Amino acid sequence: MAVTTTYGTLARRGAFWVMDDVAPHVSIRLKQLFPRIRKTDPPPYVFPDAPDVAADLDWFTRRYPLAASISDLMALRARRVQFENNQAEIERLFSPHYTPPLLSGLRSGQVLRPYQAQLVDMVRLSRRVLCGDEVGLGKTYEAAGMFLLPGALPAVAVCYPHLQRQWKEKIEGFTTLKCHLVRTLKPYGLPGDADVYIFRWSQMRGWADVWQVLRPKSVAFDEVQELRTGLQSDRAASAKRLIDDADPITLGLTATPIYNWGIEIWNIMNILRPGLLGSQQEFEREWSPDGHVTDPKALGTYLREQHAFVRRTRKDVGQELPAVSRIVESIGYDEHEMHSVDALAHALAIRATTAEFTERGKAVRELDMRVRQATGVAKAKTVAAFVRLIVETGERVIVYGWHREVYDIWLEELKDLEPCMYTGSESPAAKDREKQRFIEGKPKPLFISLRAGAGLDGLQNHCSILVFGELDWSPGVHHQCIGRLDREGQENPVSAIFLVTDEGSDPPMMEQLGLKASEASQIIDPHLGVTVVNTDDSRLQALVQKYLTSPSKKPRQLAGLAPQEPTP
Repeated sequence: MAVTTTYGTLARRGAFWVMDDVAPHVSIRLKQLFPRIRKTDPPPYVFPDAPDVAADLDWFTRRYPLAASISDLMALRARRVQFENNQAEIERLFSPHYTPPLLSGLRSGQVLRPYQAQLVDMVRLSRRVLCGDEVGLGKTYEAAGMFLLPGALPAVAVCYPHLQRQWKEKIEGFTTLKCHLVRTLKPYGLPGDADVYIFRWSQMRGWADVWQVLRPKSVAFDEVQELRTGLQSDRAASAKRLIDDADPITLGLTATPIYNWGIEIWNIMNILRPGLLGSQQEFEREWSPDGHVTDPKALGTYLREQHAFVRRTRKDVGQELPAVSRIVESIGYDEHEMHSVDALAHALAIRATTAEFTERGKAVRELDMRVRQATGVAKAKTVAAFVRLIVETGERVIVYGWHREVYDIWLEELKDLEPCMYTGSESPAAKDREKQRFIEGKPKPLFISLRAGAGLDGLQNHCSILVFGELDWSPGVHHQCIGRLDREGQENPVSAIFLVTDEGSDPPMMEQLGLKASEASQIIDPHLGVTVVNTDDSRLQALVQKYLTSPSKKPRQLAGLAPQEPTP
């Protein structure tokens, strides 16, 4: 009778699989296939008893047999079969004959739309999904549907501070679930009668040690692009710890998973679905050898084939709105203000290319800050005059900016119009008051910080015009800004007006916006056929070169940097 060589042991311990006494060469191979295991970790290795993990373990034990009890091996095989059945069922979700299941816990008269129920079913089967549905398709309701799945409570939702109350109102108005708004960064005793605990992104790091105690069964990360910088940020490290400690079903929600370059999708998926895209080194070698994703369409297709990423447009679900009119308007500016930073900008550009590494980074950041601020200030009065024309026609208008000095000019120039403020300086309660003041009474402008309004709902019923008085380096930010108005409930065509100058930071920013948008859109929507743009330009290289090749008194516009329409 042949004796089977074994390379360690495998046993089920509660909700986990424990692998021990593993041969060294098998440990090396195991860590290559399971990136969640750190390279320095010795046995025993612990795995959650999830169907997808069990399927991989079953495959691994066929290649490297492990000593295990008959009952444990049968349980492992059963979990593998469950995984295979789940995969087949996911495929059926996208058939024309799909019928969504009924969920218990919806309030009377409330229903999930078919495409929303489809996503909830996909999360039930896949456990970890990134949803990139277009702005305004009801991602909050999809998260609420996930919380209603059997065994999904207690649940955790993570969102921006200004959306915390909006999440509570929508979940409690749509379902019978009870929500608790987490109040502080420092942990405290959470009420035991709550079903959903709603955290702010800024609170994540303070609660990192509590996840193992709270052990949520489901988690929804709203605006999950907050994880795009990877584990170097405290909130991303806390999110990964939450998933590793509690192993909840997880839904990431964002219309803009990529703000800049494609590497951001690895950082997000490394937390939501560890190992799906390999290690960072493997991802960079296979997908992004030069810092940009070489075949973004193939990457987007792969994520869909693995049932890790779902994205529906309004056209896909029969809610198509009129196309947004994106208008790029070249405007005048205060030359004195623009040229006041020329000498400093030129000196910073030299430091950015010749100084030591840390000094180069500081010089680039300061160059960005100084030139962007000077550009915003130089055109601020012209922007204000443009906004006044719109308001005097009887329209409300949203105006996007970034620098406090720019807001101050707008406020002074338009003070008789009683502008509203929704920037990083206002508390969530003050933001709510300013939002209400904007939509009530006579037409007036609403100043919103470029990165302060993601997920904000309700403005589309009262306004259809927005003006970009300043630009952001990320096309994803512009997309989110436009999404405040271009969403369900909007009855008029939306106009997005970009007011730009032919000097300062606007020209190089306009070019970078187009390049980044090209790469991101092909990953998110690989079927749209966007033309590939090959470039090695870094984020601020064009700005540095502008001041290195221009006289310190009056910068010249470089060839090829003529303003062009950004693709939000």
